[in-house]
Amino acid sequence: MTDILPPLPEEFLAKLEQLVPADRLDAVRASYCVEKPTSFRVNTLKAGIDEVRAELEAEGFQLQPVDWFQGAFTLMDNSQRRALTETAAFYDGRIYIQNLSSMIAPLLLAPQPEETVLDLAAAPGGKTLLMAAMMDNRGTLNAVEAVKGRYFKLKANLEQQGASMVRTYLTDGRSVGSKCPEMFDRVLLDAPCSSEARFSRLDPASWAHWSPRKVKETAHKQKRLLQSALYSLKPGGCLIYCTCALSPEEDEMIVHAQLHKFGDAIEVEPVELPFDNWLPGVTQWGKKTLDPQVERTVRILPSAEMDGFYISKLRKHRSF
Repeated sequence: MTDILPPLPEEFLAKLEQLVPADRLDAVRASYCVEKPTSFRVNTLKAGIDEVRAELEAEGFQLQPVDWFQGAFTLMDNSQRRALTETAAFYDGRIYIQNLSSMIAPLLLAPQPEETVLDLAAAPGGKTLLMAAMMDNRGTLNAVEAVKGRYFKLKANLEQQGASMVRTYLTDGRSVGSKCPEMFDRVLLDAPCSSEARFSRLDPASWAHWSPRKVKETAHKQKRLLQSALYSLKPGGCLIYCTCALSPEEDEMIVHAQLHKFGDAIEVEPVELPFDNWLPGVTQWGKKTLDPQVERTVRILPSAEMDGFYISKLRKHRSF
């Protein structure tokens, strides 16, 4: 079947060969040819995990618990996806369908009740909603989105899921650092990106707008967004920068640029993941040698179960 599917862009495949060890490359390539299982999590702002699981299993859904995140499940039979979106649990906002990789960043950021937290590029709101649940709707969670259509989708999702403590702002995230300097205990920046980790040979539209030039243009915006996020972070605070891109231009090189600009005022902290389909950040890309700290970042590899993802965790030690 894979032989008759349309091929991914050659420049992208060449980049994969540079990033992924030979013994893992075939599995990564194969992940772009399969439909990933549907995953979701229980919205604990509205319901208990056990009661929702019992309700769905009584309705005939075959659920596989995710061993590293209580309250997250995958459908053992992916043909049940549409039926899942027609359940009362879905319509009531008691569950939220979300790729497993997308759940990782909020878990690593670990926002606490009563903190002041920022989600700098929030739509459609999956990570915002998870953070609201982790904070038990207590504290302040600010969600920023620059695109009007996506902003209203974000607001609708927050309302449906009962995330009442979230304040939403339709504004360019690149301006937040100057408007709200050192205001937040924790910041999440899931930056707009080339979405390389979500390419699918089953859907050629998923890479229709990709090009090396587009990656470069996106990286320029990401650099300014991360700088804004760092200015908005309190000294001592924690920031997660992540993308669903695989290109180091959008990942390690963005983090490297901030380390070069701010020096030892910020630090990359190690990231630990509860599964093995990931690689440490690269410290050499082309002719560019990067700050050794970027090796502490991680690139989740696309697999049959998960989308790829890049995650870095930064600590701000002092004002700048």
